[in-house]
Amino acid sequence: MNNLSGTTIGDSEFLQFVREQQLVFGIDRHTICFEITETAAIANLAKAKTFIQELKGCGYRFALDDFGAGMSSFSYLKHLPVDFIKIDGSFVSDMLNSPTDHAMVEAINKIGHLMGKKTIAEFAANEQIIARLAEMGVDFAQGYGIGKPQPFIPWIDAERPLATCARILHA
Repeated sequence: MNNLSGTTIGDSEFLQFVREQQLVFGIDRHTICFEITETAAIANLAKAKTFIQELKGCGYRFALDDFGAGMSSFSYLKHLPVDFIKIDGSFVSDMLNSPTDHAMVEAINKIGHLMGKKTIAEFAANEQIIARLAEMGVDFAQGYGIGKPQPFIPWIDAERPLATCARILHA
């Protein structure tokens, strides 16, 4: 996934840049998923929605990062045509000890699925959290329990395996 800033979302020239890079490098658009934080998306909801729709129309996918951290998350979610919801790690990290955090993760996952979106749990730090996320039906997990972040530089060393950033939790 590639993170985009709030400034990028509002930059109409960036859309043309993405199109040009796709043509120059022959990028398979279906392999690219842009990530936008909830905060950046809601800062200008109309621009974010247009931006996402424009690139989704070209075949790119989108994830809404840090979902649940904002004050009105669910109302904004209805208006953003993203493919994935990344459940904020602040809920995931303590969900085994906090009934409230557990309920938040469960609610975000259920509503995301109801809306036809895949869910990704951030901060999946250990096998116990990963197992509980799988029981809940969360689609993917991301965190140190999966693997530590590593640079993505396949053009330098094509033989070196890349770190797994997310693991499918159920079939």
